[in-house]
Amino acid sequence: MPPARRTRHPHKLRGVADISIRGQLALRAARAASWASQKAGRGKGSMIGGLIALKIDPTLMTQLGRGRRTVLVTGTNGKSTTTRMTTAALQTLGEVATQADGANMDAGIVAALAADRTATLAAIEVDELHLPHVADALNPAAVVLLNLSRDQLDRVGEINMIERRLRAGMARHPDAVLIANCDDVLVTSIAYDHPNVVWVSAGSGWSADATSCPRSGEPILWEGEHWYSTGADFKRPEPQWRVDEHNVYGPDGLEIPLALALPGRANRGNAAQAVAAAVAMGADALDAAAAAATVNEIAGRYRTVEVGDHSARLLLAKNPAGWQEALSMIDPEATGLVIAVNGQVPDGEDLSWLWDVRFEHFEGTQVVAAGERATDLAVRLTYAGVEHITVADPLHAIASCPPGRVEVLANYTAFRDLNRDLEHKQGVRA
Repeated sequence: MPPARRTRHPHKLRGVADISIRGQLALRAARAASWASQKAGRGKGSMIGGLIALKIDPTLMTQLGRGRRTVLVTGTNGKSTTTRMTTAALQTLGEVATQADGANMDAGIVAALAADRTATLAAIEVDELHLPHVADALNPAAVVLLNLSRDQLDRVGEINMIERRLRAGMARHPDAVLIANCDDVLVTSIAYDHPNVVWVSAGSGWSADATSCPRSGEPILWEGEHWYSTGADFKRPEPQWRVDEHNVYGPDGLEIPLALALPGRANRGNAAQAVAAAVAMGADALDAAAAAATVNEIAGRYRTVEVGDHSARLLLAKNPAGWQEALSMIDPEATGLVIAVNGQVPDGEDLSWLWDVRFEHFEGTQVVAAGERATDLAVRLTYAGVEHITVADPLHAIASCPPGRVEVLANYTAFRDLNRDLEHKQGVRA
């Protein structure tokens, strides 16, 4: 007698949520498109799969989000790092669906949720422009609000408009816990009237976009780490969580050592918000902090590769605030600093932001301007008084430095292209 055949309900696929027949067709089409993309050597195919799935069923994100407790992570800088740290912290509770590649718009989010249908937790990175409708689709348990500053003006637009849009979006989700950085004036304004906020003092190295109150237009005055509006009842809230060079501090006198694998003050702030978010979701604070501290690389960022007789550490920056933070991470003992800038659409074609970055003097370090817009960068470095040479190709720029440790700081497409070239170059190892 033949073995009994297992039957499957025709309207359901295995997973957290029930998926409609149309949604199932969308997922099958996405898998086929992803497979074809991989076979054609065009990458993993997750983005094309997500795009096709949403064309077939625009409600698919909502369907994939049902039955999960989701944390959304957004902000101008630090989204990928904080999402990775939040994922690690939440994994102390169970399986977590998340993006592996930082694809933070609708197609990438759908691809991430579709890739892991059984996880009842999710940590999802979201582009700040997409946060309101993604929150509407996924009804998050928590939202991490990192920072808000000027980005690509040709894509994102005026920053106070974004703040108002995010404030309205979060008002539609009063039950979500907002994990908000109270050191960032614009983020504080987004969360200020929300009924369910966990305030974190995560730091703010960039305040040029918050000199005036987003609610009244009057000046913001700073007194040490505290700030207040001169034109509205709006001031820095008292944080429940904060971080310093050694520890993260939480409610009720909680004090936890925090030894991160990643460099920089900003990453300590990211870790504090990741831990606070995980605790809000039910994680143990000690376990969450220990897990977040293990994150050591995000899509190639911060890794060190051997290129000939050079040891090159790769850093990514996308906008003035991010560049300023990344420049603070540069090792002054490095023998070379390669700064690579492109001006493609994903970077923003307007490079006037270069004049907002405080480029410092790097005495004893050879500075090389590289990338497709190396000459624009060279002009900026000249006005900053930074001695430098210009070598457009980033790999050749690394080779032009004296042997030893080289710091490489690149914007989005320059970083992407350099990693691609490194993968193709024999003899390069992480």
